[in-house]
Amino acid sequence: MTVEERGSGPGTDVLIRKVDSHLAALRTGLQGPELELAEQLASCLRELVIATAHSSAADRGLVRAAVHYFVLRRESRGRLLSVRSLAAAQRVVNKAVRQLGRPDLLVETRRERPSRAPALSAGEGSLR
Repeated sequence: MTVEERGSGPGTDVLIRKVDSHLAALRTGLQGPELELAEQLASCLRELVIATAHSSAADRGLVRAAVHYFVLRRESRGRLLSVRSLAAAQRVVNKAVRQLGRPDLLVETRRERPSRAPALSAGEGSLR
């Protein structure tokens, strides 16, 4: 009998199935940048679930909370997650990624811009 090693244990598989199932539901109603963001979040969460399968209970709990935040439709008024909810899920997932020391998994969108520093007028930017 061959056992597929997706992660480790039933908890890992359950979380990955939740992410995949939610993404499948989102694919029916989202398109363009919103769908791309949902797919990036799902990919990141799958990677975190697998990467923390043998980590501390605190790390696994952090990832489980991020998965549940992505999957649960907290701000939804209809059947599907709103774009605002995806942005909120992105913030939660990115916070977990930073806390776990995995900046390589940060989820960024094309709409994100560098910090909004005020534009310098002529002469203000010179060093004295």
